[in-house]
Amino acid sequence: MAHRTASEPSVLAPGGAPGPADTPAPAAVFDWLDETAELRARAGLTRTLRSRPAEDPVLDLAGNDYLGLTRHPAVTRAAADAALRWGGGATGSRLVTGTTALHTELEDELAEFCGVEAALVFSSGYTANLAALTALTDPDTLIVSDAYNHASLIDGCRLARGDVHRAPHSDPDAVRAALAGRTQRRALVVTDSVFSVDGNAARLPELSAAARSAGAALLVDDAHGLGVLGPGGSGALAAAGLAGEPDTVATVTLSKSLGSQGGAVLGPRRVIRHLTETARTFIFDTGLAPAAAGAALGALRLLRAEPQRADRAREVARTLADRLTAAGLHASTPDAAVVSVRAPGPEAAVAWAADCRRAGLAVGCFRPPSVPDGVSRLRLTARGDLTDAQITDAVRIIASLAPAGATR
Repeated sequence: MAHRTASEPSVLAPGGAPGPADTPAPAAVFDWLDETAELRARAGLTRTLRSRPAEDPVLDLAGNDYLGLTRHPAVTRAAADAALRWGGGATGSRLVTGTTALHTELEDELAEFCGVEAALVFSSGYTANLAALTALTDPDTLIVSDAYNHASLIDGCRLARGDVHRAPHSDPDAVRAALAGRTQRRALVVTDSVFSVDGNAARLPELSAAARSAGAALLVDDAHGLGVLGPGGSGALAAAGLAGEPDTVATVTLSKSLGSQGGAVLGPRRVIRHLTETARTFIFDTGLAPAAAGAALGALRLLRAEPQRADRAREVARTLADRLTAAGLHASTPDAAVVSVRAPGPEAAVAWAADCRRAGLAVGCFRPPSVPDGVSRLRLTARGDLTDAQITDAVRIIASLAPAGATR
């Protein structure tokens, strides 16, 4: 029997439903992907992977290595030692075989450093957020989530069984109003500590007061605060005086300031116990690789010994923002270590970032739908190990290659 080719139209069976003879050829099953790729290309939203060499001469202001610890000898040695002692992988989920003494050590020291009762390490910050949101809610929960929250928090809200209210960005009064009108038994307020697009900080004391007045819990994603904010880099909760509060939970990533990989949930001991017993991304996921746990622990100990690293990261961010603004660009005022520079549009942002890379500088490029306000940007990571000469070069390259419409 002859087979219809992918280019031939499908004829529907009676009633409008495809019949057995109308089944598309195997090669046509994913034709729709080509159509959506073309739509993304027309909108300037194509994304590509770029491999980088181990020794890259490009100055990196695109990654999240806020303290410059990823290649620090103490961190890489800790990773190597952990792999040599414990092996290349955790071998199973944390509840089966994936918990080593190294994981427990990391959790204990993270909790102590951040001023909370307990911590639970996950394979990524993303899975930590999914765990916290799905395990700390039920169908009788109202979740009030900031409109600019990270994708992992948004996905956690989608997976959670509660009702989700999207609150205007950085508006504690709107959060308070949403909580006041709730009919659900429980409520959870969810926010980033530092928003990854512009680098502005959440108004945590006011959010905490709004949540507490309504008997709600507060969940803070401190991915961009740990290692940068608070005494010695102990995080945004410590900076806001909320570390160790019984109604407050934080999530962190180990892949930014600590230069490794993985994530953790920090908070009251009973919250951590509950996640250990119920969070699906903990129960069914393979444990964090020993090398990553060792690297994170090495970086944490280095930060505790050299707390000035956090101060330097914030200083670099302020210097970048001030000099870019002086050059006539629309640079954000950083509350932590993220600085963004507005671009005229998505295509201009992509071209600007590419021009910077060719000139020896890697910068992030944020475009819709990654930016909730629809404004395309370059995003810069203010690394604490940057020299003044490197800061000067970065500002010169960005300003000299700015496209038309990028300046004030």
